[in-house]
Amino acid sequence: MLALRLVAYSKGMFARRLAILRVEANGAESPCPIHWIDNFAMRNFTNEAVFDDTLPVGDGLLEAGHLVPVERLKPAMEDWFRRKGYLKPDEGLVVREVG
Repeated sequence: MLALRLVAYSKGMFARRLAILRVEANGAESPCPIHWIDNFAMRNFTNEAVFDDTLPVGDGLLEAGHLVPVERLKPAMEDWFRRKGYLKPDEGLVVREVG
């Protein structure tokens, strides 16, 4: 008799977890909505291969492979969010690894 074992997939898909935060003019940080992050990820899925190893997993949270350069991810996301009207001119973006 073959015994089946259930596996819980609670671990992440990729090795790194990144916080994606909007910084308001007064310095307050808040998680970017998942639909912003997903919109960026889907747009880059076919346009920039360097960002293919990313997966939006929640508000303000993105999983990424080790080959995704955070120093390029932040300006690319910030530019996309501004063009979509998600970020106001006086707002910024923080991208940091959260372990």
